[in-house]
Amino acid sequence: MAEIDRYYAYQSLFAGRTAVTKLEILKKLEISPATFKRDLSMFRDRLNTPILYDRDLGGYKLENPEALQQLPGMWFSQEEALALMTIQTMIAQLEPSLLGPKLKPLQTRLNKILETQGADANVLSERIRVVHAGKRRMPLKSFELVAKATVDRKQIEIVHLNRQTGDSVKRVISPQQLIHYRDNWYVDAWCHLRNDIRSFAIDAIEHCLLLDKASKDIDRDKLLKQLQGGYGIFGGYAIAMAELKFTAQRARWVQHEEWHPDQKGTLHKDGSYTLEVPYSDERELIGDILRMGSDVKVLKPASLIKQIKDTLQKVQKQYT
Repeated sequence: MAEIDRYYAYQSLFAGRTAVTKLEILKKLEISPATFKRDLSMFRDRLNTPILYDRDLGGYKLENPEALQQLPGMWFSQEEALALMTIQTMIAQLEPSLLGPKLKPLQTRLNKILETQGADANVLSERIRVVHAGKRRMPLKSFELVAKATVDRKQIEIVHLNRQTGDSVKRVISPQQLIHYRDNWYVDAWCHLRNDIRSFAIDAIEHCLLLDKASKDIDRDKLLKQLQGGYGIFGGYAIAMAELKFTAQRARWVQHEEWHPDQKGTLHKDGSYTLEVPYSDERELIGDILRMGSDVKVLKPASLIKQIKDTLQKVQKQYT
């Protein structure tokens, strides 16, 4: 029987009872004396609800009968606490200034749970490392306001920098969901200026104002279809299918990677690997293809092959 099940079993067993014999507890809960001993420690140390033996009554009783009903709904075994502490440590390293303080109360409680069972929660931060690649600095205020608007379903007014054009545009958006992609945060939203779904990099938001207006809700299926139809963060409805062939050496990695939920991969007898991915905006895809160097060749479509050639020619000119 799992700990959570035994907790409710104890709750039922002691309900309306003055005392319960050890034999009855072992029989009803189908546990061994050793497990019962551990449960006594759990109720005393972790749940602050001691179960004491009363010689006069000839059985065990709760020191505070009402405490069992007042226990918080969320409590964890050592394995669960370790798992949550691991996640918390990773999140704290991911965005220490944004999410770390919000999780501090939970972390403190988990630390106490682990300490009662002889585990040192502090070593987790020394044994888990999150390496960032391409992470951009982000204003705390912008993230908190965007997150609040997303959860509270409110509109926000933003001034967003378009890094491609260098223009800053003021617009009102209805946030739909937050996205953490390649070490950076984005918000998918309905743009009231363009009357369409758009994705905005939160670190590019120069000004943010929470409005007292209900957010426009977009159908979830429509949102995902439009934003996740193509390759990468640019999303959009897929307009073409890229066919890429990787060398046998690179295939050892790529065949286990997910470039897109709708991708199709084929491993050939010579060890090479062909990957087909849909895309709507080729910019990010081209960047990832070039990152692979000579380990990949674009087979289709012709328009993407031409763009790769043109890009490589421009790169070559910089070194001649």
